[in-house]
Amino acid sequence: MTYKQTLDYLFTKLPMYQRVGAAAYKANLDNTLAICAALGNPEKKLKCIHIAGTNGKGSSSHMLAAILQQAGYKTGLYTSPHLTDFRERIKVNGKLIPQAEVVKFVEAYKEPFEKIEPSFFEWTVGLAFDHFVKEEVDIAVIEVGLGGRLDSTNVISPVACLITNIGMDHMNLLGDTLPKIATEKAGIIKARVPVVISQTQLEVISVFNNTAKELKAPIEFADKNFKVQSYTYNADTLTVTMLHKKTNEAHSYELDLQGSYQLKNLPGVLNMVDVLRGKGFMIEEKEVSSALKQVQKMTGLRGRWQTLSEKPLVIADTGHNEDGIREVMDNIKRYPFNKLHIVLGMVNDKELGKILKLLPKDATYYFCKASVPRALDETELSTLAKKAGLTGTTFKTVPEALVKAKKQAKAKDLIFVGGSTFTVADALAE
Repeated sequence: MTYKQTLDYLFTKLPMYQRVGAAAYKANLDNTLAICAALGNPEKKLKCIHIAGTNGKGSSSHMLAAILQQAGYKTGLYTSPHLTDFRERIKVNGKLIPQAEVVKFVEAYKEPFEKIEPSFFEWTVGLAFDHFVKEEVDIAVIEVGLGGRLDSTNVISPVACLITNIGMDHMNLLGDTLPKIATEKAGIIKARVPVVISQTQLEVISVFNNTAKELKAPIEFADKNFKVQSYTYNADTLTVTMLHKKTNEAHSYELDLQGSYQLKNLPGVLNMVDVLRGKGFMIEEKEVSSALKQVQKMTGLRGRWQTLSEKPLVIADTGHNEDGIREVMDNIKRYPFNKLHIVLGMVNDKELGKILKLLPKDATYYFCKASVPRALDETELSTLAKKAGLTGTTFKTVPEALVKAKKQAKAKDLIFVGGSTFTVADALAE
C-alpha cells in the first residue's frame, strides 16, 4: 500500500471518534490489550507519563515533552487529535513518525488486527507504543484520548500521572456531572504511582483524594505548590513569575504558548518536573526555562492561541467546550481592535446552547462546517446562534468563511477562528 492508501484504510475502514463520535467509543480495554499482546506488549517496555484532563492536556503534554527533550532525554509524544497530518499524533523528539513506518506497521498487522476489529484510535495507540519501543525512547509522554479509565492509553504503567482539570465535555460518554467526569479521569491513577492535579476544583477534590488514598498513590495539587505571582503579555510570549511555595523561590518563565489558560497548565507542568526529579530524572532549571520558550518549535504544537496572519490579526484556538470558550473570550479582551469577526464551526455532540451564550453579540459571524462527519451543518449552527442573539452569514467550508472574513475585515480588526479543533484544522490546512 502507498501511504495515502494506508491512511484511507485507517480512516474509512475503522471507526474514528473524531469523525463519527460516540459510535467509535469502546467501553472496555479488551481490543487494546489484544493489540498489545499481538505486538509483544510494547507498553510494558516503556517509561511513560500519563496525562488526562478536560482542557489543557495537549498543551501540558507538549510542554513536558519539550522540557524532557531539552534535558537530553529521547522523548516520545503521543497526542490526539491531529490537525493537518495524521503523523502529528506520534513524535519522537518533535519529529513525526515517518510515513514508511506507518505503512510498514499497517501492512504487518492488518491481518491479525482485523480479527480484533479495532477502532482507529486503538490502531494508533498500538502504532505509537510499537514506534516508541523501536526508537528506544527514554520516556514517552502519553496523552489520554477521551476520559481516562476506559481510554485505550490506559494500559500503561506510568512513572507519574498528571490530570489537568475537569470540565463539562463528552457528557454523553463520561457522565453529566463534574464528579462523574472526574471519576473517569481519575481512572488513570495507578497504585503507588504519584499523581499531580493541575487545578484545585472544590467539586472534585474528594474524587481524586479518595482514589489516590485507595491506591496509596502520592497526590499533589499543583496550584497549592506553585503560585502565579505576576504575568505579562509581550508581542509573541507570555512571561509568568511563579512562586514555588515549598522552596519559597520565584522564577520567571517566558512561554511561547500565549493563551491565558497556560497560567492554569503551568503549575501542573512544573509540579510534574519536581516529581520526575524525585524519580531520578536530571532536569535543570535553565532547561525548563529554555524549553518553555520554544515549545512550538521543539514539538510542533499548533492551534493553541496561534497567530495565522496579521493586518488584520487572525488568531485560531482549539478551545471547544464551555471552559475553553470562556478562556477564548478572556484572551480576546486583551487585544485592541476596532471590530471582531468570528469564523465559527462546531461539532454536533456538544451542549451548543450554553457555549453560544458565551459569545459576544456585537461580533460579525461567519458560520461554517468543518470537513468531518461530526461537524454541525452551517445552517443549523446559524439557526442555533440566532437564538443566542448572534448573527452572520453561512459558508459550506471553513476556508470560504475565512476568505470572506479577511475580505471584510479592516487592518485594525481582529478575526478569531475556532469553536472546534476541526475548524482550526481546516484553517491551518489552507
